[in-house]
Amino acid sequence: LNQHGFIILDMGTHSDESVDYPDYAFKVAEAVAAREADYGILICGTGLGMAISANKVDGIRAVTISEPYSAEMARKHNNANVLTMGSRVIGSDMALKIAEVFLNTEFDGGRHCARLEKIDKKPGKAGSGDSRDG
Repeated sequence: LNQHGFIILDMGTHSDESVDYPDYAFKVAEAVAAREADYGILICGTGLGMAISANKVDGIRAVTISEPYSAEMARKHNNANVLTMGSRVIGSDMALKIAEVFLNTEFDGGRHCARLEKIDKKPGKAGSGDSRDG
């Protein structure tokens, strides 16, 4: 991505040792939410745990993507600001293509803004959320 003109803030990891991915997801998501970075890219085995963790940070819309079309739509329609990918799911060439599409696609705005406002409202729970309650 550096070769394509993107400025990278590398927030780790820097070893092959096992780590707790939420620590890195929160670090990147908080940097994006604080506008220290425009977008974040997180990679773990599937990308799923990273997305779940990053989405806990207010203002973050993290998506797990494994092909370019969804990367484009996540930016155009959902104004996603954190991309997560799985190193066990896609190869490095595909990951680079997805990242390039994600980073180079603009949000369409318009009708999508009202939908994002609804998402940002975070409706409260009706009951405990446990379907076994009766």
